[in-house]
Amino acid sequence: MQGKKNRLGILLLVVLAAVTGGILLKGQPVSILWANLRRLNPWLLLPGLAMMFGYVGCEALCTWQILRRLGHRVPWSHCLGYSFVGFYVSSITPSATGGQPAQIYYMNRDGIPVAHGALNMMLIASCYQVAALLWGAGAWLFLPTVRAAADDGLGILLLYGAVMLLLLTLGIACFMFLPGPVRKVCRAVLGLSARMGILRDLEAAETKVEKLLQEYSSGAQCVKRNPGLAVKVLLLCLVQQGLLFSVPWTAYLAFGLHGTGWIQMAGLQALLTLAVCNLPLPGAVGAAESGFVKAFAAVFGAELVTPAMLVSRGISFYAFLLVSFVVATAVHLRTRREGRSRALKEITRDSRGESRVRAVEKYLNAR
Repeated sequence: MQGKKNRLGILLLVVLAAVTGGILLKGQPVSILWANLRRLNPWLLLPGLAMMFGYVGCEALCTWQILRRLGHRVPWSHCLGYSFVGFYVSSITPSATGGQPAQIYYMNRDGIPVAHGALNMMLIASCYQVAALLWGAGAWLFLPTVRAAADDGLGILLLYGAVMLLLLTLGIACFMFLPGPVRKVCRAVLGLSARMGILRDLEAAETKVEKLLQEYSSGAQCVKRNPGLAVKVLLLCLVQQGLLFSVPWTAYLAFGLHGTGWIQMAGLQALLTLAVCNLPLPGAVGAAESGFVKAFAAVFGAELVTPAMLVSRGISFYAFLLVSFVVATAVHLRTRREGRSRALKEITRDSRGESRVRAVEKYLNAR
């Protein structure tokens, strides 16, 4: 079932990319587009790729630090693999909803309890959202030229994205630090849904909510015991997003352009990302491309903005999607191989009949 969902996500992504490309490239001669792309200095695109590896590496470092605090001596290379898995699955699922469960799944295959994997992803997600809001607020308040570009349709999307991200952040904070009131509100909502016939199994829903509250409560306790950890993760998330937002600047330099500074480019990309990150589209495909053309038109000019969009999104999304697919496949093969090895060792070590049966079942499942 999960594989079918992933294939549907990939198909939707391809269709959206094709439709978006057709709309954006309509009326633009291929010869002119190619001539503009030939102006690129390819060596100046390498820093953009390095920034994307740094982007994934920052999340891996967050995971490495959190799991160590939880008592797991996981190699950083494994954490890097989890991050690549998250990037790939998030890119092919609407609103990036599949990335975190996939990462938790592969952590669990490496022997990390699901509760600890979920706690890790919850802390990273919380800090990532706060970092996105800080970047967006900073760009809006301190960069008037950037703020001027966020008008009309982009301004509406920006408001939507900021409100949604703020609500999500406040929601996580309430789940973590105000479990009592949240429990009462959830029970009232679930009870009302059951009486209206919307919810069939009230007891199962309440059990899920209680489990979720326990996970968030564990997150709150972890933050309270390790206040410095949350600060480190937040700083890493700020750096991580700064690397992502810098990719358009590398495209700007690669085209031989001058006059616009890095901070303006990064601030503009921060607002654009904030505007489209919560849209229910795989990888925000369509909205991200059309938003780039609109937001960066004054920076690149009408002639170069579409080629610049192709280069910037090509580096930060499409090319890295292929890289992430390769790494995610390698992670899957590694965890399957190591899972079978652990199961075989358990079969060899355990001489009791009932436990041996369970060990054999684990080995068969690991295949």
